[in-house]
Amino acid sequence: MLTDEFGREVTGVRVSLTDRCNFDCVYCHNEGLGDTRGPMDPQDDEMSTDDVVRFLEVAAEFDVDAVKFTGGEPMLRQDLEEIIRRTPDQMEVSLTTNGTFLPGRAEGLVDAGLERVNVSQDALDPEDFAAVTKSGAYDKVLEGVDAALGAGLDPVKLNMVVFEHTAGYVPEMVDHVAENEGLQLQLIEYMPELTGKPEWNIDIQRVHDWLAEQAIEIEHREMHDRKRYWVGGSDAEDIDELTPNSPGVGMVEIVDPVENATFCANCHRVRVTHEGYLKGCLNRNDDLKPMGEMTKPEIREAFRDVVANRVPYYGEYMIKNGDGEWELNDEYVGEYAEI
Repeated sequence: MLTDEFGREVTGVRVSLTDRCNFDCVYCHNEGLGDTRGPMDPQDDEMSTDDVVRFLEVAAEFDVDAVKFTGGEPMLRQDLEEIIRRTPDQMEVSLTTNGTFLPGRAEGLVDAGLERVNVSQDALDPEDFAAVTKSGAYDKVLEGVDAALGAGLDPVKLNMVVFEHTAGYVPEMVDHVAENEGLQLQLIEYMPELTGKPEWNIDIQRVHDWLAEQAIEIEHREMHDRKRYWVGGSDAEDIDELTPNSPGVGMVEIVDPVENATFCANCHRVRVTHEGYLKGCLNRNDDLKPMGEMTKPEIREAFRDVVANRVPYYGEYMIKNGDGEWELNDEYVGEYAEI
């Protein structure tokens, strides 16, 4: 297993299979590389099926035990089932998707080896959903969630980015997962430094505080310094007697990396772009490492290099100045930095 100089073991990889997407979400940062809504047809710059599998085989050599496939929209790849089927057996396979292609494919994905799925769903009203995603596919997303549950994926996590447009929808989303068995809610802090709209940001601590007031139980996870809240839905009865396993109780987790040095100190994942570049940190674009022609020796060398050069974004790459503001740490600006 490879470990960076801060003692962070790399146990997982997040592989973008395409930057194409059939949505145009207003908060999209395309895995830190910038907003895009490209053509729907396969592109020449995407890693081939064999390239992806070859990379995963090398990652498995370094004891990586989990892979999450992302995009863009990864289900625009018609070879997704084959990629999952050929993923090394030691790896847990998960998928982040907008859900529109799950109907008709969910069972095949599970048969291929998919174990978990995250479905992006930022609102429960079609008009609100369309305003955020620039898509009229609300009903198809709901159908996709049902298809995932029907295929045996449990839990199905609903990803909701929390910012000015969506913060008011949080209570009804909490009720929704509490009242529907098999669903969990993952609230993702908006990242203004990647999206370029700082005016949309909200104080995520307000959401933590509200959930803490409602929660039956709170769990603190070491991974990324995350908190999980078990909350009873508005229809739940006998609140004082509820437990996390009671009907009508939902689990809500907050992913809040912004200005969170503890989050970065517990990051154990390397990213791969759809073009075949390794990326040690979501927030950075000056640490991209090409894997050459994708031969196994080239992949091994690049993987070792990117892990060796990983640094926590907050606390090392970005440090606080005398005024308590985050600023770039010049020590970690490499030759490829674009400042």
